[in-house]
Amino acid sequence: MRAWMRERQQAKTRSSPDGLCDIPLANIDRVTFFKRDEITTDLICCEIVSPGQVQTFHEEMPVWDALMAHLAGLPGFQQDWFAAVSQPAFQPRRTVAFER
Repeated sequence: MRAWMRERQQAKTRSSPDGLCDIPLANIDRVTFFKRDEITTDLICCEIVSPGQVQTFHEEMPVWDALMAHLAGLPGFQQDWFAAVSQPAFQPRRTVAFER
């Protein structure tokens, strides 16, 4: 099996049934929130960096609320990230809510 296929299969195995990857809080190096311009709306996204992987989630995913609850357990996590990212509309706003 090719290496990239094996890695993809292993990543699927590490994911929980609801699709939220089980990333221990101790393994998270950085959490960044940003917006994607979707023409008529903005899509709020979250990028999680941990050793060997970068994962991106967005607010329309079914796991979003569970992810936000999980990330809130990070020490020093910026709880007011939404205010920093959401305004002004249609402007790219990257906000690092957590970094080791």
